[in-house]
Amino acid sequence: MGEQSYGPPASASIANPAAEPAPGGPVRDHGGALDAAEARFGRPAEGWVDLSTGINPWPWQPGEISADAWNRLPDRAANGRLRHAAARYFGASPDALMAAPGSQALIQAVPRIVRRGHVAILGFTYAEHARCWRLAGHRVTVEESLEAAAGADCVIVTNPNNPDGRQVEPARLLELAGRLAARGGLLVVDEAFADVTPDLSVAAQAGTPGLCVLRSFGKFFGLAGLRLGFALGTGELVRRLEEHLGPWAVAGPALEIGTAAMADAGWIAATRVHLANAARDLDALIECYGLTVIGGTDLFRLAQTPQAVALYGHLGRQGILVRSFDAKPDWLRFGLSPDAAAWERLRAALASFNLAA
Repeated sequence: MGEQSYGPPASASIANPAAEPAPGGPVRDHGGALDAAEARFGRPAEGWVDLSTGINPWPWQPGEISADAWNRLPDRAANGRLRHAAARYFGASPDALMAAPGSQALIQAVPRIVRRGHVAILGFTYAEHARCWRLAGHRVTVEESLEAAAGADCVIVTNPNNPDGRQVEPARLLELAGRLAARGGLLVVDEAFADVTPDLSVAAQAGTPGLCVLRSFGKFFGLAGLRLGFALGTGELVRRLEEHLGPWAVAGPALEIGTAAMADAGWIAATRVHLANAARDLDALIECYGLTVIGGTDLFRLAQTPQAVALYGHLGRQGILVRSFDAKPDWLRFGLSPDAAAWERLRAALASFNLAA
């Protein structure tokens, strides 16, 4: 296990980004809820090692932000620069995409601009999809196969999937989008983690009837607090989403940072290699202490053990937060350790837990 995987690429500095905290209770529905973790486990003397998210712990480093980005309402030119940078990054047409204040905002918005009907979600996956479609008045089912989901009015697929990394071939998705479009339906592909597997993405086919692609910026670029995401689809879909979100949906600093980061081809290529190495080394560590790695992406790894509930508590008491799942009590999801100190704390905590107990 090479040491380089636990530090940042040469052009980045170490950081431990935190996602938005959930208000109290056990840390289940989202990662990053350190206040809820402290309510349950207390505040660790050495601080938290937050491995509960799928956020790159070695973020792209923004330069100086212009005064206009802070002082003026975002203008059409700034939006245009981001749109063109994102289009080049995704391999799509600038007319086939729009920016939003985070992909979560889009997960909530898309159900509200689609005619109510039967929505099938390819599960087990991110719980916010089912919640948001139900809140918008749709009938929601969770299906175990793409074939079982295909008869619905709208189909939701997370690709690669969170939390197990399941992959659906782009050709199958595009074929399904065509079938749905023929009867006025829609395929929504959540590609929040596709930056590390770009060949899996269908974003370059945005504009295809029946296809909507959602992309996150903050996970791969490590800047979750910036709140930036993208929807890609037909011109009509993009227009309706922009009208739904209203003017100035994305803050000026986010427009400027996103434009620069998505154009940084050298950082993007180096970071994909770095994350792949770190994920491989994390697999080796997890399996060394008796867990079975059953999936994930290069931004997180999914492990299985009958002792997952006890191990989750043990790690929490050691100040290490991982992701657990009520519906899958033998699963734990591990994010990447940001530095050698965090790595050693995880190793020591795993070593001190008796999986055979």
